[in-house]
Amino acid sequence: MTTPSADPQWKQWLDRLLIIDVFLVIAGALWFVTAILAASQGVEKPIGLFQQLWMPLFLPAISLLMTAALINGVWAWWLRIRPGIDRDN
Repeated sequence: MTTPSADPQWKQWLDRLLIIDVFLVIAGALWFVTAILAASQGVEKPIGLFQQLWMPLFLPAISLLMTAALINGVWAWWLRIRPGIDRDN
């Protein structure tokens, strides 16, 4: 039996979204490396498809990942410098 999490439901959904985003960015990086290797062998289709998907898919995914990392870092820094704050809530 699982115990209910103390995090609000919106945070659980946000965490799931960010986990999916991380895997999307990793898959995009692997695809890019594979497409570069294929292009060096004369196969241009994978790099062409990657270039078509760069603006609508990969750039927003990378931007979301970087923004979440920055917000998380600022939030952790803010909690660390405020000594009287209750960190369990």
